[in-house]
Amino acid sequence: MIGDLKIFSGNANLPLAKAICQNARVELGNCDIIKFSNDNIKVSYNESVRGKDVFIIQPSCIPVNEGIMELLIMIDAVKHASAARVTAVLPYFPYVRSDKKDEPRISITARLMADLLETAGADRVMTMNLHSAQIQGFFRIPCDHLLAGRLLCQSCEKEGLENSVVVAPDAGSAKHAGRYAIRLGVPLAILDKRRKNDDESPTIENVIGDVKGKKALIFDDEVASGGSLIEVALALEEFGVQEINAYCVHGVLSGKAIDRIQNSSIKKLYVTDTVHIPPEKRIDKLKVVSVASLIANAIMYTNKGLSISDLYLRY
Repeated sequence: MIGDLKIFSGNANLPLAKAICQNARVELGNCDIIKFSNDNIKVSYNESVRGKDVFIIQPSCIPVNEGIMELLIMIDAVKHASAARVTAVLPYFPYVRSDKKDEPRISITARLMADLLETAGADRVMTMNLHSAQIQGFFRIPCDHLLAGRLLCQSCEKEGLENSVVVAPDAGSAKHAGRYAIRLGVPLAILDKRRKNDDESPTIENVIGDVKGKKALIFDDEVASGGSLIEVALALEEFGVQEINAYCVHGVLSGKAIDRIQNSSIKKLYVTDTVHIPPEKRIDKLKVVSVASLIANAIMYTNKGLSISDLYLRY
């Protein structure tokens, strides 16, 4: 029998953790996370977790490596405090793009993260929109892979779908983009991206489908530096699109991303709150959709032993 529900959070995204607790109608657990002058971290729980079903919320946010250590220490501490079950809730998974060995002598770091979570004592993992769904196979414990596609599509529908087309940035993303096109009931276009030789970056040569005079909708799992997104927007301008809106699950927005987006032809960029976005990055073009209700439902269903298959629905 799984114990009473307890939800705790690291420092990575406290606003999201509080919103999740509000939706779940559960008080955020009380714990102290102390960073000493030598950069060591201490975690102490200020309430009993013995026999409880504990969920620890900690997405991968800057500073990424410090957040990982916080999470591992929190899991270890609560496990040794006799929690009945420990679930690591990582709305944005750390090192998620390092999911394969595509160069010699490198780490498949996403797999390493899975190993570390298990070693620390996690009994299951809950995450959202992995860069590759196959990352679930890195775990020997249950991994619940939630998807924010439905939320992004709802935001897209509110903007209006008249004269819209979903655009896949390249042939490799066509299947993924096609699912959004089917869900929204609009056509699909694919950009023809080619690499002429080993020394040059790929260039967008053509577009398969009709985009001229239309509203282009771009979907992706994350936006980091914004370079690829802006490249697609510039190509679509040349092909004569009327308007460009982008929908990305994880708003990492690193480096000069905000300046690039602000100065681009993209009308609106929708992201979710899996990654904490500080006020200085919340420009008018940026719209934030909360995943708090989705994650709260997944946590409550898991605690009660109910199926969460409905929450897995992509679109």
